[in-house]
Amino acid sequence: MQKIIAQIAQEIRVRPQQVEAAVALLDGGATVPFIARYRKEVTDGLDDIQLRELEARLSYLRELRDRKEAVVKSIEEQGKLTPALLAAIDAAATKQEVEDIYLPFKPKRRTKGMIAREAGIEPLADKLFANPQLVPMDEAQAFVLKEKTEAGDDFTTVLAVLDGVRDILSERWAEDPVLVQDLREWLWQEGLFRSKLMDGKDENNADVAKFRDYFDYDEPIGRVPSHRALAVFRGRSLDILDAKLVLPEPVSASNQALAPAASAQAATNSVAKRPAAVVSLAEGRLALKLGWSHQGRPADDLIRKCVAWTWKVKLSLSTERDLFARLREDAEKVAIKVFADNLRDLLLAAPAGPRVVMGLDPGIRTGVKVAVVDATGKLVDTATVFPHEPRKDWEGSLHTLGKLCAKHSVNLIAIGNGTASRETDKLAADLIKLLAKMAAQAGAPEIKVDKVVVSEAGASVYSASEYASQEMPDVDVSLRGAASIARRLQDPLAELVKIDPKSIGVGQYQHDVNQSELAKTLDAVVEDCVNSVGVDLNTASVPLLSRVSGLSGTVAKAVVRWRESNGAFSSRQDLMKVTGLGAKTFEQSAGFLRIRGGSNPLDMTGVHPETYPVVEQIMSKTGKPVAEIMGRADMLKTLKPELFANEQFGVITVKDIFTELEKPGRDPRPDFKVARFNDGVEDIADLKEGMILEGTVSNVAQFGAFIDLGVHQDGLVHVSQLAHKFVNDAREVVKTGDIVKVQVVEVDVARKRIGLTMKIGAAPAGAKGAGGQRAGDNRYQGPARGERQVGRYQDSAPAAGNAMAAAFAKLKR
Repeated sequence: MQKIIAQIAQEIRVRPQQVEAAVALLDGGATVPFIARYRKEVTDGLDDIQLRELEARLSYLRELRDRKEAVVKSIEEQGKLTPALLAAIDAAATKQEVEDIYLPFKPKRRTKGMIAREAGIEPLADKLFANPQLVPMDEAQAFVLKEKTEAGDDFTTVLAVLDGVRDILSERWAEDPVLVQDLREWLWQEGLFRSKLMDGKDENNADVAKFRDYFDYDEPIGRVPSHRALAVFRGRSLDILDAKLVLPEPVSASNQALAPAASAQAATNSVAKRPAAVVSLAEGRLALKLGWSHQGRPADDLIRKCVAWTWKVKLSLSTERDLFARLREDAEKVAIKVFADNLRDLLLAAPAGPRVVMGLDPGIRTGVKVAVVDATGKLVDTATVFPHEPRKDWEGSLHTLGKLCAKHSVNLIAIGNGTASRETDKLAADLIKLLAKMAAQAGAPEIKVDKVVVSEAGASVYSASEYASQEMPDVDVSLRGAASIARRLQDPLAELVKIDPKSIGVGQYQHDVNQSELAKTLDAVVEDCVNSVGVDLNTASVPLLSRVSGLSGTVAKAVVRWRESNGAFSSRQDLMKVTGLGAKTFEQSAGFLRIRGGSNPLDMTGVHPETYPVVEQIMSKTGKPVAEIMGRADMLKTLKPELFANEQFGVITVKDIFTELEKPGRDPRPDFKVARFNDGVEDIADLKEGMILEGTVSNVAQFGAFIDLGVHQDGLVHVSQLAHKFVNDAREVVKTGDIVKVQVVEVDVARKRIGLTMKIGAAPAGAKGAGGQRAGDNRYQGPARGERQVGRYQDSAPAAGNAMAAAFAKLKR
């Protein structure tokens, strides 16, 4: 365990004592949010990001340790464990390395190499490889058997014996962990990841055409970006693309270690008269690592055959499989991180707060579903209007919506971004004008109503869920979706936690990645977001409470039942009255739960109940009650944290308490803003190059950001167009939910693709970039086809334009 702690400390660049303390807390049942927030003293300030990485590595390294123990036990039972082997297993840093070492000892069916060894041929194999001057045909005579073995294996001829030599040597080399790992790493650096359209596929077919970028594609495997790797793997799984690992270009054997030396050929006629063979660089690499080269000696041809057999029969397919697995794993990690980052941004988006909201779930023939929720999120009214085809009841729809707005004092309209979203947005605009006109005619103050288009991803999932039926039992499923859309504006976090994170739709190739790892990562994001904001104990739903540190779904239900039976919680201590909620759960959860208007003002802050005595000392020092201390930054800044620190709660904790008291109940999320779509821009056909628009970032990938302009089709700002500087990852500049200004640089109405730039006034599509490269070329640049050189490709930095088309396809497939 100490070795694991030391390794983690080195990896995340902290002291071993910090890791040891964190591991003890995690093993004791503490959650990451609790440790990060309330145990800074113990871990010396490890944050939630470090703790999540620590938790993941701890799990992996413990699994690795357990696997090592199982492998050692297996080899020991075979009586083959040596000090060197034990040291090699102990030094292995990955599960793959352990499996490489274990491979020769792994119980398996009888192989040809085993059969040859059982027939006593191994000494001949060792002799010929150690001394290639020996003549194989002559040496093999002594190992020829007079008859078949009892198992029926035939070594009654010299050729059969030499085949046995080949099987023994190739199997030995293919199971040599050092040799295999070297070859694997070399191919990771030098091999090409190539894909082509499978024979017989119609490239004009809509499903096939989605993969057009990969019909004739190759790139160094170690440098393939996540989205390209996952796109090829998806095409491969659909039997559209044929993907292969391609070796560097083969060269004549006369230049390789496997080629006969010129001086030796004259002495060996059988070799000299044979034309130089063409061998792959992989075979040359194997020969090099074995310390052997073809020098025209009698046994060299046999050894060359063994080397070739090792690569072609034993290693080529398994190595490709291993490297493809590595590429997929790396690509999935990136894709999962993209999803997690986007989800975090979406959950922590600015809340509109306690405002009366009308939710509009757009529809054409089925009508626009309408739901009004009050300032607390309670559903108070519903309706269905039919402003679009086939009824076209525009005036009637406005009348119905106007009555609802007047009845409930609606001041915010949320519009789902699905089918007919833009048309419904126009309806909302006309409604706002109508309300203003009605107020003016009545001599009343102007009614301020805003409208916002919001993502409805996952709303249908929520509508049909068991929780939605419990929350709104007598409401039609379609109307529940409109209520959810309205609540998303009030508090995105509180509403979105009711939905499986995978249904929210901000991922990149989310269906192609490891689903259990994705779910685990997204759950951690939701947990961190909920606890960073805090939860109102008296209004939170079961799904929201169940994400609070320490609270399981069962306990969350018990909390809500207690609240329904006994009324609102007046203090955090009341939690101890809830059945099934013990001292440990209270410790983990209490600091993240808020009570507004309760008996103790501290209960609305992030100050943990265990540190209330520290606040009492502060009250004693200042002579002021806590209510007069809260919000008084000027007073708190005159106090020295060291005066209130003790053995249990040090200076770090006291500083955190000061911060909470300065801004009690603060929300870490940004202020709510509304993007203003341009009038007259309702469809992609209305866009013109050069237009400057405002939009909302709907999704972020490594290669760029997608922007909702209110025209039914997101536009793309390529990563090279995000800022007047080099940007490696789009999230360095923007995040999901941001409101940004963009300029249109390309519109492809037929293909529904919009190219944008945030470098307002940038060169239009098709202009030459800084390097003389045509803007929009999203392909890597290298030698002309037929003159390609391994390792010489480089990613371009397109200005805009055609890059958008390629990048759109990558994320939207």
